[in-house]
Amino acid sequence: MSKIPEIYGSMVFNEHTMQERLPSATYKDLMRTIKKGEPLNLEVANVVAHAMKEWAIEKGATHYTHWFQPLSGITSEKHDSFLDPTGDGRAIMSFSGKELIQGEPDASSFPSGGLRATFEARGYTAWDPTSYAFIKDEVLCIPTAFCSYTGEALDKKTPLLRSMSAIDEQSKRVLALFGEHVDRVITTVGAEQEYFLISEKDYAKRSDLIMTGRTLFGYSPLKGQELEEHYFGAIRPTVNEFMKELDSELWKLGVSAKTKHNEVAPAQHELAPLYTNGNRAIDENLLTMEKMRLLASHYGLVCLQHEKPFEGINGSGKHNNWSISAGKTNFLDPGETPMDNLRFLVFLTGVIQAVDDYQELLRMTVASCGNDHRLGANEAPPAIVSIFLGDELGAIVDALVDDHEYTSAEKVAVDLGVSVLPNFLKDNTDRNRTSPFAFTGNKFEFRMPGSAVNLADCNMVLNTAMAKSLKDFADAMEGKSGDEFESAAIAYIKETLKKHQRIIFNGNGYSDEWPAEAERRGLANNRTTADALPAYVAEKSIKLFEEFNVLTEVEARSRYEVKLEKYTKLMNIEVRTMKRMTRRTFLPAINKYATLVANEINEMKAACAGIDTSVQDQLLNTVVDGIKEINDALNELHAAHLAIRDLTDEQEKANKYAHEIVPMMERLRAGVDAMEIVVAHDLWPVPTYNDILFYC
Repeated sequence: MSKIPEIYGSMVFNEHTMQERLPSATYKDLMRTIKKGEPLNLEVANVVAHAMKEWAIEKGATHYTHWFQPLSGITSEKHDSFLDPTGDGRAIMSFSGKELIQGEPDASSFPSGGLRATFEARGYTAWDPTSYAFIKDEVLCIPTAFCSYTGEALDKKTPLLRSMSAIDEQSKRVLALFGEHVDRVITTVGAEQEYFLISEKDYAKRSDLIMTGRTLFGYSPLKGQELEEHYFGAIRPTVNEFMKELDSELWKLGVSAKTKHNEVAPAQHELAPLYTNGNRAIDENLLTMEKMRLLASHYGLVCLQHEKPFEGINGSGKHNNWSISAGKTNFLDPGETPMDNLRFLVFLTGVIQAVDDYQELLRMTVASCGNDHRLGANEAPPAIVSIFLGDELGAIVDALVDDHEYTSAEKVAVDLGVSVLPNFLKDNTDRNRTSPFAFTGNKFEFRMPGSAVNLADCNMVLNTAMAKSLKDFADAMEGKSGDEFESAAIAYIKETLKKHQRIIFNGNGYSDEWPAEAERRGLANNRTTADALPAYVAEKSIKLFEEFNVLTEVEARSRYEVKLEKYTKLMNIEVRTMKRMTRRTFLPAINKYATLVANEINEMKAACAGIDTSVQDQLLNTVVDGIKEINDALNELHAAHLAIRDLTDEQEKANKYAHEIVPMMERLRAGVDAMEIVVAHDLWPVPTYNDILFYC
């Protein structure tokens, strides 16, 4: 463990390395770009590129790549060597500022939602200096934005950076009203990553896991998570070795992997880093996911990052811990003085307004084929967006809304006048694991994202919606100061909380009463991806994006199309996999078992006339009836699949997959799963949940 300080960040061209290797003037210029958002000129870029190349070569790098996030949500990279032949049979290693700042990958083969055609192949990557370059597999990786030849964003990073600029600008306006002036306001993110580890041998025998990332079939294991013995339990030796290598690799890349443990479900685990700049946190999370997948094979394991790989037990989420800060000041920390409290209330009210006004847009950001199976059970929040504040903050909001005296948890009565705002307790409440958006002391934990998601989408929407809330406040308060400002701010807070109190819910999100109560409040309940995605192109959403220059209408519509197409394509893959496995894997095995039982009955009768074979007859009837049910369900699914596969309207296709095909898939699964506990174990053609989840 003494090596950790030595290896931490050793493969990252971070601020410490920059300060060591760059001339003082260049370093200061670059820091102004990174910390204040000032433009970077080519002369500075040339110096940085040379130093970056020399450092990378010393670390064993032979190539560089512009590392970016196309609309597929994963990362992409094209490797170019530093090699530069000199013409005399030799070569030098070179890397210019121009090569650092801009690349030109083919843009036609990435999803674009109609922004680019195949013949319009040109796209550009542009260096993002706010996220450190790093070395991975002997390649210098330079985080970049990705845009089209005509300037439209073709990636996840660009809108995120735009949204961070928007919240920076509007936060500064609000802080100026408090007499505070800062260089830059950022959003911070800590991304908790849940995942499963299973045996490579079991994985290789399951076409559904290979093709879709989840088990399309599988009867509940004899023991699931009901004994609550896996959570925080002793980590298996093989898994522990994997975790140790993962930590080491992540620390070298400057990823602050802090916590690791067994999660609730068998074979499920979690890694949680410390929070950092939102843009960098998302880059680091994508790196973490990649390293998890690659390193698992070193131990004969496969890392599953699907949101719901196994039915009936916990799925995997990615909790997005989000806050707003400048330097060491966290604006969602209640603070120690009355004016800190007032500032906190302004930002808290802004969050409540943002989440309420754009609840459907926020829900849309976490919509996916996999997350549809996760939301609403097994510690995943429901599809209804709400905010959990806890006892202390909930009581304060109620007091503000209802104009009554507030009594703190310490039983100290406080008049919520301007001059004596309460000294709030930070986290005087229990946690609510069913809440989608919960306050946890000095941040909000957005629990809806699934484990496979790129967090850029939800943070882009959170940032932009919050920028809108802060802008509304600043517009209303400009020109006011002193006591007038304080009185006006309190009045604004009260009025805004009254308008948006419906989004606050501290109860049980799993209760049967909550959906009806949410509907009464006017909250949306978009249960499926097909229901959720239209929010992306709602007039209200496009107006928000355009107001803060985060997305143009064309860019928003293209992303809607990409998400729709991805959903329908994944559903098509799942249906095709399900039909193929049923026809070629399960039905032959079940038919074989039926034949064995029938032959056994005939042999018994031949050996002993008049023998009672009623038990065997009943078993045979059960299997034959099961075969018929499976065939009926398969034929129904096949006919419906053929009917919608060629639809040209992607939203119509998505609606039919979500509301017609999924119930048919569930019927087919139920039929096959019912046979799993009847057919002899040695004839069942795939590893069962008992095999997969409880490997040694």
